[in-house]
Amino acid sequence: MIKIELISQLAKELELPRKEAALIINTVFDGISQSLAKGEKVEIRGFGSFRIKQTKPRMGRNPKTGEKIDIPAKIIPYFKVGKDLKSIR
Repeated sequence: MIKIELISQLAKELELPRKEAALIINTVFDGISQSLAKGEKVEIRGFGSFRIKQTKPRMGRNPKTGEKIDIPAKIIPYFKVGKDLKSIR
């Protein structure tokens, strides 16, 4: 499912105009993004949690030339699946 399908489904379920459904979805996603940018954890019970992880700097290798390169530390978003979502098959 892509974002526009999610918006369409929300509009259909709640009998809202698509513009209002898009505003709701965008507000939720923006809230998650802003919290992660602040370094906060976002937990949605039954669905999962979003966190920020920091990778360590390391040495890598260019596969084409074999040259060693420094890979800097990065901050990446991470999603951990909740128990209820994990049990769906």
